[in-house]
Amino acid sequence: MYHGGVRTFTSHGTGQFDPADLGALGARYVFEDGVLIFRPEYVRLGDNVYLGHRVMLKAYAEGGIHMGDDCWVGPGCMFSGAALIDIGDGVGIGPMVQILTSVHDDPGRQHPILDGPLVRTPVTIGAGSDLGAGSILLPGAQLGVGVQLGAGSVVTGKLPDYAVAAGSPARVSRIRDK
Repeated sequence: MYHGGVRTFTSHGTGQFDPADLGALGARYVFEDGVLIFRPEYVRLGDNVYLGHRVMLKAYAEGGIHMGDDCWVGPGCMFSGAALIDIGDGVGIGPMVQILTSVHDDPGRQHPILDGPLVRTPVTIGAGSDLGAGSILLPGAQLGVGVQLGAGSVVTGKLPDYAVAAGSPARVSRIRDK
């Protein structure tokens, strides 16, 4: 059981950024008020990208965030790219979506889980997909091309191309028509 200890936390900074500091940025983009990007050098955004109000992108050297062309990200989203988050072209991401790429491994019950080693697993979102409001993609989530994800869904694994899925955990209800 945890009985206290010495733990040192450091700040990740303010998240304020200059678009010129991004690893890559297409010619056309909209960043609404309140967008925060941590470690912008590890963020690559394609052409014609929209980031809504209060979007937070946290990138890390071990991962990063790559987003294709013609993507729309709704307000209040949070992406944590401790491992790579790879988002294809033409993806719509609803408000308040969270994408996570890391968890702490269990160090045994005599230690706080926070002391466990960080396990990083990439997340991929195929081109033309649409993520409903409030969805959560956990480490290792893989969405195929053209996936439609219902609001509030939690994705823990792989969803095939053109799947329509919802729930917690997300389950495929059908494959989209041709």
